[in-house]
Amino acid sequence: VQVAESGGGSVEAGGSLRLSCKISGYTETNYCMGWLRQAPGQEREVVATIDNDGDSKVADSVKDRFTIARGNGKLTLFLQMNNLNPEDTAMYYCAITPPGGDWRAVNTYKYQSQGTQVTVSS
Repeated sequence: VQVAESGGGSVEAGGSLRLSCKISGYTETNYCMGWLRQAPGQEREVVATIDNDGDSKVADSVKDRFTIARGNGKLTLFLQMNNLNPEDTAMYYCAITPPGGDWRAVNTYKYQSQGTQVTVSS
């Protein structure tokens, strides 16, 4: 399974960024795709997730600012991030896994990308 994201970068506080992810080689019918992030000195955390039925969940820390969505193509994923603040600075990872497990748990996600850096300046 290949997981590759793009779209990271630097932005000022209050700005927006959109992350994209393409997944290949995943052959199961059901899935859960998600975005994770890890800030310097912090543990990796799950930001948002969406399953093959389109049901999505978003962490409280980014609710009302971040939106997760699937693309029209199979196994493409987006994360629209609005009203960014310096606390959102982190390496962001795209991930996919078979359904099951706690969506908030990082180790639920079997396949994770290499990560893309998002930096928000004040």
